[in-house]
Amino acid sequence: MNDSQARPPSPSSPNGMRRKGIYMLPNSVTLAALFCGFYAIVMAMNKRFDLATLAIFAAMVLDSLDGRVARMTKTQSAFGEQMDSLSDMVSFGVAPALVALEWAMQGIGRWGWIAAFIYCACAALRLARFNVNTSVVDKRWFQGLPSPSAAALVAGFIWLMTDEGRGYDAYVSTNTVAWIMFAITLYAGITMVTNLPFYSFKDLRARRSVPFVSVVLVVLVIAIINIDPPLVLFGVFVAYAFSGFVVYIYRRAKGHPVSVISTSTNEPDEKGLHE
Repeated sequence: MNDSQARPPSPSSPNGMRRKGIYMLPNSVTLAALFCGFYAIVMAMNKRFDLATLAIFAAMVLDSLDGRVARMTKTQSAFGEQMDSLSDMVSFGVAPALVALEWAMQGIGRWGWIAAFIYCACAALRLARFNVNTSVVDKRWFQGLPSPSAAALVAGFIWLMTDEGRGYDAYVSTNTVAWIMFAITLYAGITMVTNLPFYSFKDLRARRSVPFVSVVLVVLVIAIINIDPPLVLFGVFVAYAFSGFVVYIYRRAKGHPVSVISTSTNEPDEKGLHE
């Protein structure tokens, strides 16, 4: 009898099979993002829209970290991917829709909750499509507006309008604000399920050596944001939300492929998909 035959079964299970578990670190970050989405809904119910929008932005930051943490610690898992999608649905699908509805769109009756539902449904469709198309979409581009960016567009407008000291309510009627919120919510929702290419920034390598001027540019960007965070960031969100149309028109005019489905052949599993 050799050593492998003589080795007793693992105490972790009766039949010697190792029990499956989950990785705590990346899933804890995902749960924190989920909590932020839930917190945003609760704050909207309590009419604390300033805290609700900040919670959505906090969820965005955490959502950008959980995948990186998993890759850095080599703790990627199918469970983590599914957990991340469910967290995104709450934080970037349900929460922004309900916050927008509670803040302004209830004043326009059924049109308000219809816009909120369309946004929520489109977020679910976008996340489902992202999950099934992961292996065939060029990693440099998103197919449709990413759900965190759509949530930032909705929450950014609310943050801008509710920022203390601006007094926008003195210039814009409540009904007008409700219809503007309706248009933004509807635009963000529908754009998520289009095939427009949005740059993903995934090909930027933080560990790669960059010129010194790049650090100076980062400092300048931080300084510009601090001049007026709500206004500057909302402007950035609006620019990104329209960038997909610009890229689409530019590619169409140049005769380049406009689909983000395997627009590059750098990866083996993309071979032949351009034909």
